[in-house]
Amino acid sequence: MTDTDTGVPGGPATPGSTISDVAMLDANGEPVSQYAAMGGRPAVIVVYRGAWCPHCNLALKVYRGQLHPRLVEQGITLIAVSPQKPDGSLSMQEKHNLQFPVLSDPGNALASELGILVPPRIPEIRAAHEARGLHLEELNADGTERLPMPTVVVADAGHRIRWIDAHPDHTTRTDATDVLTAVDTWL
Repeated sequence: MTDTDTGVPGGPATPGSTISDVAMLDANGEPVSQYAAMGGRPAVIVVYRGAWCPHCNLALKVYRGQLHPRLVEQGITLIAVSPQKPDGSLSMQEKHNLQFPVLSDPGNALASELGILVPPRIPEIRAAHEARGLHLEELNADGTERLPMPTVVVADAGHRIRWIDAHPDHTTRTDATDVLTAVDTWL
């Protein structure tokens, strides 16, 4: 889904696409696949940038309170995925008492497949991050600075995308009520 010449995402995956069984790591660094994390059930997959991102922290905290209980009632798995190292996933899970899988996608394979992997940072943004002590190459599991667009995917038990909401603006997130509406409509 990414233009190979420019590195710019060509647009997010579309409903009806199937998610591959991407190899990931759980918050303890143990291998887990996308399909195993879904547990044979429908899932809401939240792709976020990392534990260092204040917008991601807020969104996952809101999803914990507003989404997770409703999804559990409906037998739907909630999964959070980022490119960060597993210790960042563990920090996120512990900091917000997240009772759902928080996974590391070491090579941004899921983000690439979903067409939400953004191009490398421009030098000015890199300099601003580094001035704040943020070195993505040290935080991301694959040693790169590549990040996904914040995205929420509703997938059925057959791993087909039923709904997707991607945010090119990293400061915005999908509203929990929109996710619940999508779940009620598609699952």
